[in-house]
Amino acid sequence: IQRVLIDKDNKRIDIILSEENLSKAIGRRGQNVRLATKLMNFEINIMTDQEDSERRQTEFKEKTENFVKNLELDETLGQLLVAEGFSSIDDIKDSTVEALIKIEGIEEDTAKELIDRAKEYHQKDLEEISKKIKDLGLENDLINHKGLTPGMLVTLGEQNILKLSDFADLASDELTRSFD
Repeated sequence: IQRVLIDKDNKRIDIILSEENLSKAIGRRGQNVRLATKLMNFEINIMTDQEDSERRQTEFKEKTENFVKNLELDETLGQLLVAEGFSSIDDIKDSTVEALIKIEGIEEDTAKELIDRAKEYHQKDLEEISKKIKDLGLENDLINHKGLTPGMLVTLGEQNILKLSDFADLASDELTRSFD
């Protein structure tokens, strides 16, 4: 094993191996990785260095494009933010001017503008989600049910689960499939 990356929030483990050890880790017809997945109750992804490098490059590009498109930044600034560990617009929205100006090339005015743009985007996104929930016709009892996020409500509405009783009638495997 060359590297193991554990994402506890998403219950995912990425295992990066050399090409010659890949087949041993996976096992015949995937039996080793399937057993480990069941035992640990985590999704396990086994990949080579090359696949991991390609995945990281793709993630870097997608995060940069998100910043460029939604915050109207030039590509260089978007790349700089991603390289410094900012993964989402929420990361910038929740950041401080002080944290942003520690990045070489970002001045105080730029930091303030970045945070303002991220907050504006976040607010606009919340408004769009609220409108979508309303347009889908979800009932207030379901909308106000504790523990359901706006994103979950949109997913439920898109699956024609509009009332609290519809939600309550779901079996656990149906519920899990709804959010996959």
